[in-house]
Amino acid sequence: MTPSASTYSFAGRTVNRMGYGAMQLAGPGVFGPPKDRAAAVAVLREAVAAGVDHIDTSDFYGPHVTNQIIREALHPYPDKLLIVTKVGAVRGAEGSWLPAQSPQELERAVHDNLRNLGVDVLEIVNMRIMGDVHAPSEGSIATQVAALAEMQRQGLVRHIGLSNVTSAQVAEARGIAPIVCVQNHYNLVHRQDDALVDELAREGIAYVPFFPLGGFTPIQSDGLSGIAASLKATPMQLALAWLLHRSPNILLIPGTSSVKHLHENLQAAQLSLSDAVIAELDALGQPG
Repeated sequence: MTPSASTYSFAGRTVNRMGYGAMQLAGPGVFGPPKDRAAAVAVLREAVAAGVDHIDTSDFYGPHVTNQIIREALHPYPDKLLIVTKVGAVRGAEGSWLPAQSPQELERAVHDNLRNLGVDVLEIVNMRIMGDVHAPSEGSIATQVAALAEMQRQGLVRHIGLSNVTSAQVAEARGIAPIVCVQNHYNLVHRQDDALVDELAREGIAYVPFFPLGGFTPIQSDGLSGIAASLKATPMQLALAWLLHRSPNILLIPGTSSVKHLHENLQAAQLSLSDAVIAELDALGQPG
Protein backbone atom coordinates (compact mmCIF):
# COMPACT_ATOMS: atom_id res chain seq x y z
CA MET A 1 0.00 0.00 0.00
CA THR A 2 1.05 3.58 -0.68
CA PRO A 3 -0.08 5.85 2.18
CA SER A 4 -0.40 9.60 1.69
CA ALA A 5 0.66 12.12 4.32
CA SER A 6 -2.32 13.61 6.12
CA THR A 7 -0.91 17.11 6.72
CA TYR A 8 1.03 19.78 4.85
CA SER A 9 2.87 22.95 5.83
CA PHE A 10 0.74 25.76 4.41
CA ALA A 11 1.38 29.49 4.93
CA GLY A 12 3.39 28.81 8.05
CA ARG A 13 0.88 26.37 9.52
CA THR A 14 0.39 22.63 9.49
CA VAL A 15 -3.04 21.85 8.06
CA ASN A 16 -4.96 18.68 7.35
CA ARG A 17 -4.85 18.04 3.60
CA MET A 18 -8.58 17.38 3.51
CA GLY A 19 -10.26 20.76 3.83
CA TYR A 20 -13.68 22.10 2.96
CA GLY A 21 -14.97 24.31 0.14
CA ALA A 22 -17.85 26.62 1.05
CA MET A 23 -19.14 27.33 -2.47
CA GLN A 24 -22.12 24.95 -2.18
CA LEU A 25 -23.42 26.75 0.91
CA ALA A 26 -24.95 29.44 -1.30
CA GLY A 27 -28.13 28.97 -3.33
CA PRO A 28 -28.45 27.31 -6.77
CA GLY A 29 -25.76 28.45 -9.16
CA VAL A 30 -23.77 29.77 -6.16
CA PHE A 31 -26.24 32.67 -6.13
CA GLY A 32 -28.52 33.87 -3.39
CA PRO A 33 -29.16 32.29 0.01
CA PRO A 34 -29.34 28.56 0.69
CA LYS A 35 -32.67 26.82 1.04
CA ASP A 36 -31.75 25.83 4.61
CA ARG A 37 -29.38 28.26 6.33
CA ALA A 38 -29.42 26.28 9.60
CA ALA A 39 -28.22 23.21 7.71
CA ALA A 40 -25.38 25.22 6.16
CA VAL A 41 -24.32 26.42 9.60
CA ALA A 42 -24.48 22.85 10.90
CA VAL A 43 -22.24 21.53 8.11
CA LEU A 44 -19.55 24.13 8.85
CA ARG A 45 -19.59 23.40 12.56
CA GLU A 46 -19.45 19.67 11.94
CA ALA A 47 -16.53 20.10 9.53
CA VAL A 48 -14.46 21.94 12.12
CA ALA A 49 -15.47 19.47 14.83
CA ALA A 50 -14.29 16.64 12.55
CA GLY A 51 -10.83 18.19 12.18
CA VAL A 52 -11.13 20.41 9.10
CA ASP A 53 -8.77 23.37 9.60
CA HIS A 54 -8.72 24.80 6.05
CA ILE A 55 -11.88 26.37 4.60
CA ASP A 56 -12.02 27.83 1.09
CA THR A 57 -14.50 30.61 0.35
CA SER A 58 -15.05 33.86 -1.54
CA ASP A 59 -17.21 36.91 -1.06
CA PHE A 60 -18.48 36.50 -4.63
CA TYR A 61 -20.15 33.24 -3.59
CA GLY A 62 -23.72 34.37 -3.10
CA PRO A 63 -22.44 37.13 -3.26
CA HIS A 64 -21.57 37.67 0.41
CA VAL A 65 -23.68 34.66 1.47
CA THR A 66 -21.04 32.03 2.24
CA ASN A 67 -18.79 34.43 4.15
CA GLN A 68 -21.73 35.59 6.25
CA ILE A 69 -22.71 31.98 7.00
CA ILE A 70 -19.08 31.15 7.91
CA ARG A 71 -19.07 34.09 10.32
CA GLU A 72 -22.38 33.05 11.86
CA ALA A 73 -21.26 29.44 12.26
CA LEU A 74 -17.66 29.81 13.41
CA HIS A 75 -16.85 33.32 14.66
CA PRO A 76 -14.84 33.84 16.83
CA TYR A 77 -12.70 31.51 14.77
CA PRO A 78 -10.58 28.76 16.33
CA ASP A 79 -6.88 29.65 16.30
CA LYS A 80 -6.08 26.61 14.16
CA LEU A 81 -8.64 27.46 11.44
CA LEU A 82 -7.22 28.80 8.17
CA ILE A 83 -9.77 30.60 5.98
CA VAL A 84 -8.70 31.12 2.37
CA THR A 85 -10.69 33.48 0.17
CA LYS A 86 -10.43 34.72 -3.41
CA VAL A 87 -10.98 37.93 -5.35
CA GLY A 88 -11.19 38.84 -9.02
CA ALA A 89 -14.91 38.63 -9.84
CA VAL A 90 -18.28 40.08 -8.97
CA ARG A 91 -21.78 38.81 -9.64
CA GLY A 92 -24.27 40.32 -12.03
CA ALA A 93 -27.85 40.96 -10.92
CA GLU A 94 -28.93 37.75 -12.67
CA GLY A 95 -26.07 35.67 -11.21
CA SER A 96 -23.49 36.04 -13.99
CA TRP A 97 -19.76 35.95 -13.18
CA LEU A 98 -18.04 39.20 -14.18
CA PRO A 99 -14.32 39.99 -14.04
CA ALA A 100 -13.33 42.55 -11.40
CA GLN A 101 -9.58 42.77 -11.76
CA SER A 102 -8.59 46.43 -11.43
CA PRO A 103 -6.66 47.51 -8.31
CA GLN A 104 -9.72 49.45 -7.12
CA GLU A 105 -12.03 46.44 -7.59
CA LEU A 106 -9.57 44.14 -5.82
CA GLU A 107 -9.29 46.54 -2.89
CA ARG A 108 -13.09 46.69 -2.64
CA ALA A 109 -13.24 42.88 -2.70
CA VAL A 110 -10.66 42.55 0.07
CA HIS A 111 -12.65 44.94 2.26
CA ASP A 112 -15.88 43.04 1.48
CA ASN A 113 -14.21 39.82 2.61
CA LEU A 114 -12.85 41.45 5.77
CA ARG A 115 -16.26 42.83 6.69
CA ASN A 116 -18.34 39.75 5.93
CA LEU A 117 -15.90 37.33 7.58
CA GLY A 118 -15.51 39.66 10.57
CA VAL A 119 -11.70 39.73 10.59
CA ASP A 120 -9.00 42.42 10.57
CA VAL A 121 -6.69 40.57 8.19
CA LEU A 122 -7.28 37.91 5.52
CA GLU A 123 -4.89 35.00 6.03
CA ILE A 124 -4.72 33.99 2.35
CA VAL A 125 -6.25 35.69 -0.68
CA ASN A 126 -6.23 33.89 -4.02
CA MET A 127 -6.10 36.12 -7.08
CA ARG A 128 -8.62 34.47 -9.42
CA ILE A 129 -7.77 35.25 -13.05
CA MET A 130 -11.00 35.32 -15.05
CA GLY A 131 -10.32 33.73 -18.42
CA ASP A 132 -12.10 30.56 -19.41
CA VAL A 133 -14.12 29.17 -16.50
CA HIS A 134 -12.14 25.93 -16.39
CA ALA A 135 -8.78 26.83 -17.93
CA PRO A 136 -6.27 29.66 -17.65
CA SER A 137 -5.25 31.90 -20.51
CA GLU A 138 -1.83 33.47 -20.99
CA GLY A 139 -1.15 37.12 -20.26
CA SER A 140 0.46 39.28 -17.63
CA ILE A 141 -1.07 39.27 -14.14
CA ALA A 142 1.44 41.73 -12.71
CA THR A 143 -1.09 44.50 -12.09
CA GLN A 144 -3.40 42.25 -10.08
CA VAL A 145 -0.63 40.65 -8.01
CA ALA A 146 0.98 44.03 -7.34
CA ALA A 147 -2.36 45.33 -6.03
CA LEU A 148 -2.60 42.41 -3.60
CA ALA A 149 1.05 42.86 -2.61
CA GLU A 150 0.28 46.48 -1.72
CA MET A 151 -2.60 45.34 0.49
CA GLN A 152 -0.23 42.80 2.02
CA ARG A 153 2.14 45.67 2.90
CA GLN A 154 -0.81 47.50 4.45
CA GLY A 155 -1.50 44.51 6.71
CA LEU A 156 -4.88 43.63 5.17
CA VAL A 157 -3.65 40.39 3.55
CA ARG A 158 -1.15 38.00 5.13
CA HIS A 159 -0.44 35.64 2.21
CA ILE A 160 -1.17 35.62 -1.53
CA GLY A 161 -2.28 32.73 -3.74
CA LEU A 162 -3.33 32.38 -7.38
CA SER A 163 -6.24 30.72 -9.15
CA ASN A 164 -6.78 29.71 -12.79
CA VAL A 165 -3.19 30.47 -13.82
CA THR A 166 -0.39 29.12 -15.99
CA SER A 167 3.13 28.20 -14.97
CA ALA A 168 4.44 31.40 -16.58
CA GLN A 169 1.96 33.47 -14.57
CA VAL A 170 3.06 31.74 -11.37
CA ALA A 171 6.66 32.65 -12.17
CA GLU A 172 5.68 36.26 -12.93
CA ALA A 173 3.72 36.54 -9.67
CA ARG A 174 6.58 35.08 -7.62
CA GLY A 175 8.78 37.88 -8.93
CA ILE A 176 6.40 40.35 -7.26
CA ALA A 177 5.44 38.62 -3.98
CA PRO A 178 5.72 35.21 -2.30
CA ILE A 179 2.99 32.83 -3.50
CA VAL A 180 1.74 30.18 -1.07
CA CYS A 181 -0.80 28.28 -3.20
CA VAL A 182 -2.23 27.74 -6.67
CA GLN A 183 -5.87 26.74 -7.22
CA ASN A 184 -6.52 25.29 -10.69
CA HIS A 185 -8.73 22.76 -12.45
CA TYR A 186 -7.13 19.34 -11.96
CA ASN A 187 -8.33 15.81 -11.40
CA LEU A 188 -7.73 12.20 -12.41
CA VAL A 189 -8.63 12.81 -16.06
CA HIS A 190 -7.93 16.53 -16.39
CA ARG A 191 -4.16 16.51 -15.93
CA GLN A 192 -2.84 19.42 -17.96
CA ASP A 193 -1.23 20.72 -14.76
CA ASP A 194 0.85 17.59 -14.07
CA ALA A 195 4.12 19.45 -14.59
CA LEU A 196 2.93 22.46 -12.57
CA VAL A 197 1.89 20.25 -9.63
CA ASP A 198 5.39 18.77 -9.51
CA GLU A 199 7.07 22.15 -9.98
CA LEU A 200 5.12 23.64 -7.07
CA ALA A 201 5.81 20.59 -4.90
CA ARG A 202 9.54 21.18 -5.35
CA GLU A 203 9.05 24.81 -4.27
CA GLY A 204 6.91 23.96 -1.22
CA ILE A 205 3.83 25.65 -2.69
CA ALA A 206 0.40 24.12 -2.12
CA TYR A 207 -1.73 23.05 -5.09
CA VAL A 208 -5.51 23.09 -4.53
CA PRO A 209 -7.51 21.41 -7.33
CA PHE A 210 -11.06 22.36 -8.15
CA PHE A 211 -13.63 20.22 -10.03
CA PRO A 212 -12.26 16.89 -8.66
CA LEU A 213 -14.79 14.96 -10.79
CA GLY A 214 -15.17 17.39 -13.70
CA GLY A 215 -14.64 16.24 -17.27
CA PHE A 216 -15.01 12.47 -16.93
CA THR A 217 -16.41 10.63 -19.95
CA PRO A 218 -19.09 7.97 -19.35
CA ILE A 219 -16.49 5.25 -19.93
CA GLN A 220 -14.10 6.84 -17.44
CA SER A 221 -16.91 7.25 -14.92
CA ASP A 222 -17.83 3.59 -15.29
CA GLY A 223 -14.20 2.60 -14.80
CA LEU A 224 -13.88 4.75 -11.70
CA SER A 225 -17.12 3.33 -10.28
CA GLY A 226 -15.90 -0.23 -10.85
CA ILE A 227 -12.60 0.34 -9.04
CA ALA A 228 -14.37 2.19 -6.23
CA ALA A 229 -16.83 -0.68 -5.74
CA SER A 230 -13.94 -3.13 -5.41
CA LEU A 231 -12.56 -0.98 -2.58
CA LYS A 232 -15.97 -0.47 -0.94
CA ALA A 233 -15.66 3.27 -1.58
CA THR A 234 -17.65 5.81 -3.57
CA PRO A 235 -16.28 7.18 -6.87
CA MET A 236 -15.87 10.61 -5.26
CA GLN A 237 -13.93 9.13 -2.34
CA LEU A 238 -11.64 7.33 -4.75
CA ALA A 239 -11.10 10.42 -6.92
CA LEU A 240 -10.21 12.43 -3.81
CA ALA A 241 -7.92 9.68 -2.51
CA TRP A 242 -6.10 9.57 -5.86
CA LEU A 243 -5.46 13.33 -5.60
CA LEU A 244 -4.05 12.92 -2.09
CA HIS A 245 -1.73 10.18 -3.36
CA ARG A 246 -0.76 12.14 -6.46
CA SER A 247 1.50 14.66 -4.68
CA PRO A 248 2.08 15.69 -1.04
CA ASN A 249 1.43 19.38 -1.80
CA ILE A 250 -2.14 18.76 -3.00
CA LEU A 251 -4.76 20.08 -0.58
CA LEU A 252 -8.42 19.23 -1.14
CA ILE A 253 -11.50 21.40 -0.63
CA PRO A 254 -14.53 19.27 -1.54
CA GLY A 255 -17.76 21.09 -0.79
CA THR A 256 -21.16 19.89 0.31
CA SER A 257 -24.23 21.16 2.10
CA SER A 258 -24.87 17.75 3.68
CA VAL A 259 -23.32 16.48 6.94
CA LYS A 260 -23.57 12.90 5.64
CA HIS A 261 -21.74 13.80 2.44
CA LEU A 262 -19.17 15.78 4.45
CA HIS A 263 -18.21 12.67 6.41
CA GLU A 264 -18.05 10.60 3.22
CA ASN A 265 -15.59 13.11 1.77
CA LEU A 266 -13.46 13.18 4.91
CA GLN A 267 -13.24 9.38 4.89
CA ALA A 268 -11.41 9.59 1.55
CA ALA A 269 -8.32 10.64 3.50
CA GLN A 270 -8.30 7.21 5.15
CA LEU A 271 -8.13 5.27 1.87
CA SER A 272 -4.78 3.65 1.14
CA LEU A 273 -4.29 2.83 -2.53
CA SER A 274 -2.04 0.04 -3.72
CA ASP A 275 0.38 0.68 -6.55
CA ALA A 276 -1.80 -1.56 -8.72
CA VAL A 277 -4.92 0.51 -8.02
CA ILE A 278 -3.04 3.75 -8.68
CA ALA A 279 -1.89 2.31 -12.01
CA GLU A 280 -5.50 1.42 -12.88
CA LEU A 281 -6.63 4.92 -11.99
CA ASP A 282 -3.81 6.54 -13.94
CA ALA A 283 -4.85 4.54 -16.97
CA LEU A 284 -8.33 6.07 -16.77
CA GLY A 285 -6.80 9.44 -17.40
CA GLN A 286 -5.07 8.40 -20.62
CA PRO A 287 -6.67 9.16 -24.00
CA GLY A 288 -8.66 6.19 -25.26
